[in-house]
Amino acid sequence: MQLVDIGANLTHESFRQDLDAVLARARAHGVTRMLVTGASRASSEQALALAHAHPGMLWATAGVHPHHALDYDEATHARLRELAGDRAVRAIGETGLDYYRNYAPRDAQHAAFERQLELAAELHLPLFLHQRDAHADFLAQLKRYRDRVPGAVVHCFTDTREALFDYLDLGCHIGITGWICDERRGTHLRELVREIPADRLMIETDAPYLLPRTVRPPPAHRRNEPMYLAHICAEIARDRGESVEVTAAHSTANAIAFFGLR
Repeated sequence: MQLVDIGANLTHESFRQDLDAVLARARAHGVTRMLVTGASRASSEQALALAHAHPGMLWATAGVHPHHALDYDEATHARLRELAGDRAVRAIGETGLDYYRNYAPRDAQHAAFERQLELAAELHLPLFLHQRDAHADFLAQLKRYRDRVPGAVVHCFTDTREALFDYLDLGCHIGITGWICDERRGTHLRELVREIPADRLMIETDAPYLLPRTVRPPPAHRRNEPMYLAHICAEIARDRGESVEVTAAHSTANAIAFFGLR
């Protein structure tokens, strides 16, 4: 059984001392390929460097998260375009809107999102998307570009049934994380995950965040890492009423096709 983690923040400082061990544990648990998330100009550069250091296992995205929207200037846009020209970069993002934290003003978020939508359309690259508490505005902005990009995945989906079907109607893929394992806030996903067509489902850890709360025993350090994707896959399979092998096969095939991981 082979798995693809479509969203791992391996540039995070918590991985600096033991990344080789983290990757070895991932392989031992069937996670053979990963997308390293770019969430700022600097982390996008670091994600690409990691992809170059681990060809065939790691690929990268290049983008600016809405939390960092105030940092999005012309120099950043030019650098993202340059990074995205590398074959190891497989999507534009993480980009989108976040009204939950509001770390950046909403007008700055919209502007940064717009520029990255333009870039994905220009370069004909898929989108790796973030949305939290901003569904209506996010959907309206995405709709204007959806037919100009080859694909879009709504990463770490945590929203409502209505939002899910809005994204599916736009031809988006859906990324499910260990949020589904959180009995405090993720129980609705156990029902909704059954509604995701097999050819639109992808899975991810969002490591080092969102350690699945159903992992037993929980690691003392509380850090999530790609090895736990196998646990997330098993939880999703149970909720979908199918075997782990079926969930793994579909999500892996979807990720390989979407990101062009050959």
